[in-house]
Amino acid sequence: MKVLLIGANGTIGRAVRKQLERHEVVTAGRNEAELLVDITSPNSIKEMYLKIGKVDAVICAAGATFFGPLTELTPEKNEQSIQSKLKGQVNLVLLGHEHVNNSGSFTLTTGIIMEDPIVGGISAAMVGGAIKAFVESAAFELPRGIRINHVSPTVIAESIEKYGPYFPGFEPVSAYRVAKAYQKSVEGGQSGKTYRVY
Repeated sequence: MKVLLIGANGTIGRAVRKQLERHEVVTAGRNEAELLVDITSPNSIKEMYLKIGKVDAVICAAGATFFGPLTELTPEKNEQSIQSKLKGQVNLVLLGHEHVNNSGSFTLTTGIIMEDPIVGGISAAMVGGAIKAFVESAAFELPRGIRINHVSPTVIAESIEKYGPYFPGFEPVSAYRVAKAYQKSVEGGQSGKTYRVY
């Protein structure tokens, strides 16, 4: 199976790559990847797909969001989340389904805070909820048996130093456990699902 992994150098991306190493995994990202892509740019996404050709699965473990209190959330800061985490992932599907083989799949990334909010996570929670709705709706309409799911993890143990203060009382999970959910999406047969890793 040929798998396109966007965000392969992040904490989750590295674990997913290791979990799927028996497949042909092609990495993509803003730097230090086999294919360079800026998911905020539709033209960059188009160029990536033209370079890679046909694939069996597309995974996105990338997307920037703003973390901070509501009083600091400006339209400009919120737009960062919309352009990257939301529109970036949606555009990977809109511009990529013709490059995915029959019965292939897309796996996007959301997070626990879309269902279990935290202080300072409004922007990230908002786009996570939007991606969830997109996945559930797109599952009905993707052609040729193409599937789509999203993985919704809690805070990652390997990132606890950076993000732990935002998640008081949350039980962290290992990147390995999260990567297993991506494997389930890629190698399984379900569509329109939320794979919660809490």
